[in-house]
Amino acid sequence: MIQRIKGTMDIMPDETPLFRYIEGIMREEAEKYGYGEIRTPTFENTELFVRGVGDTTDVVQKEMYTFADRDEHRSISLRPEGTASVARAIIENGKCSDPMPLKYYYIISCFRHEKPQAGRSREFFQFGTETFGSDSPASDATVIALAASVLRRLGLTNVKLHINSIGCKECRPKYREALVEHFGAKKSCLCDTCKERLDKNPLRLLDCKNPDCKAIAELAPKTVEHLCESCENKFKMLTAALDAMGIEYVVDPSIVRGLDYYTGAVFEFIAEGIGAQSTVCGGGRYDGLVESLGGPKLSGIGFGMGITRLILAMRELGVADVAPKLPKLYIAALGERAMIKALEITERLRRLGSYVECDVVGRSLKAQMKYANKIGAEYTLIIGDSEIDAGKAQLRNMKDGEQREVLLDSFELAW
Repeated sequence: MIQRIKGTMDIMPDETPLFRYIEGIMREEAEKYGYGEIRTPTFENTELFVRGVGDTTDVVQKEMYTFADRDEHRSISLRPEGTASVARAIIENGKCSDPMPLKYYYIISCFRHEKPQAGRSREFFQFGTETFGSDSPASDATVIALAASVLRRLGLTNVKLHINSIGCKECRPKYREALVEHFGAKKSCLCDTCKERLDKNPLRLLDCKNPDCKAIAELAPKTVEHLCESCENKFKMLTAALDAMGIEYVVDPSIVRGLDYYTGAVFEFIAEGIGAQSTVCGGGRYDGLVESLGGPKLSGIGFGMGITRLILAMRELGVADVAPKLPKLYIAALGERAMIKALEITERLRRLGSYVECDVVGRSLKAQMKYANKIGAEYTLIIGDSEIDAGKAQLRNMKDGEQREVLLDSFELAW
């Protein structure tokens, strides 16, 4: 038997109502904050992610699904995240000269070759937003407020906001020197991956999960202690804005995010009780990204929210029960003549907007009634030759057994 590829998932009809519920809230909240939906290709030129995400990141070096385009002999990759594609899209479609800020949201599949575990799969589903054209802390606070609003609507009371600032191109070099000095003195105790990061991307040393590296990182210089005056003032304004908006947070120096385009404010929403993959939302500022992809100098900030991790957090709190839509009516037919009539009525009522089912298997009346009860039909209508000849039948309420007569050719389900 052919099975699904490791790290992917089948989302069956009994699970999709929960996904649709979550996605519906995401769309409603994003549009409430003035975001429009954008849809970008599932695969892009590999160079986009190398330049945008960063060639020293684990995503580019180890996790991307990359292959040769057989027709044009170029390298293409399945998208590992959404931000780089949106940045490319606004450049290519001439949006950088539109009135600012530009605000977009998306619900997409992303792909990373990682070890599958709870909350981490190789194809995963992500809700994300991107804002371009404002470098104000007010924009940072608004983006965080949108993420908090989605989580609040989903009932996730076990999620905490962690924020940090990783500085800009002015203050980052001095902080990098401080990190290299701190970790370099303990290089022999670092894992092999962190030894490589020490030269290529020392900021990533702060979020290593290796216990030895983590212990060294806890004593490392803090980003907020090495900010330039501008970054320090912006971070103070961000915390003041969050305080004014009533959004609770923790300043967490370990929050650095894993992609090279981040600069300035970064944040994560972390859920308790769902295991190792506890970050349900992460984001931050990326003021140099558009410029690095060939566009104009344009600031940006956004976040990504993993839908399957949200579901884990919702189930931990017992707020993931979403009832599937049940049929308003089930029509039981006795014989071929009745089956044709049932199909006629079913289609008429569906065109009027009702969810109606009828037998298409050829079950006995007893089996049909059992099936109607199993699928949770609110009403049933039994049709045989006598009902067709009379032009009317008995409509039964499946909850209380009450019946009333209806005309087969004209009744509706508006009551």
